[in-house]
Amino acid sequence: MPHPVSQKSRQREAPAASPTHGDLQDTVIQTTGLRMRYGQRDVLDGVDLHIRRGELFGLLGPNGAGKSTTIEILEGYRRRSAGQVSVLGQDPETGDAAWRARIGIVLQSSRDHGRWRVAELLHHLARYYPNPFDAAELLDTVGLTEQADQQMAKLSGGQRRRLDVALGVIGRPELLFLDEPTTGFDPEARRDFHTLLRTLRDERGMTIVLTTHDMAEAQQLADRIGILQRGRLAACGSLRELAAAARARSEVRWTDPAGTPQRVMTADPSQTAWELHQQHDGPVPDLEIRRPTLEDTYLDMVATEVASNNAKEAS
Repeated sequence: MPHPVSQKSRQREAPAASPTHGDLQDTVIQTTGLRMRYGQRDVLDGVDLHIRRGELFGLLGPNGAGKSTTIEILEGYRRRSAGQVSVLGQDPETGDAAWRARIGIVLQSSRDHGRWRVAELLHHLARYYPNPFDAAELLDTVGLTEQADQQMAKLSGGQRRRLDVALGVIGRPELLFLDEPTTGFDPEARRDFHTLLRTLRDERGMTIVLTTHDMAEAQQLADRIGILQRGRLAACGSLRELAAAARARSEVRWTDPAGTPQRVMTADPSQTAWELHQQHDGPVPDLEIRRPTLEDTYLDMVATEVASNNAKEAS
């Protein structure tokens, strides 16, 4: 559902941050030293985050890493303990109705009355925004034109999720938050949903922040990815940058002159392939390079952290 435009603003506790890197006009989200403490436990421990206009940003991390808390702070639903936060140029804790109308939210699950008809609900919600999308045009964008007069309770899971996105963007937001958007999707519905998100980013110019446990989904969709671990941003960047940070290695496979399959793990697969070409004085039989996936990179980071923690405990 869209961010309610009638929610009252909260008292300001910290000044909005001014971006210290990147073009100010291209910065949609900026956090500096973001902290959240419950009792003696730090859920967020100094998160510095920078999200640019028009990018699809994936936020990953295991349960308890602080993803939901971070997103709720950015949306203005939760007060932080410390740090600076700027979302669309304003501190979320003081966001007024005009600011909230610039943000769309799609939660992991929704509980709208099943008797609402699809187009009817979109038309109803559009009335609360100053510059909403045309409901019929939006239904076409999300692929629900044929379901316009259908009751929501009769939609399939994939159709309902596309409607959730339509409800979240009806107000023509600049920034869209998505929480585990494709949980329970079949492969076809997942593919269609991914196409929709790319359309919103590429043709509508939206900045999209996606939280997900699906590594393959994040790898396919996100321009950049941030990985939260134990309340800290362990790494942030493109897949290639994350792999370099984690020292994740690529796999190179080929068949040697004796016909024996060979395999090597290397941090520089291009160099390895070049050396093999030199050795074979031409094409290398069955040469194949498998670069690290996001899951490989993530698991390498987790393994490194576990090893580091074990070493600290043993010392």
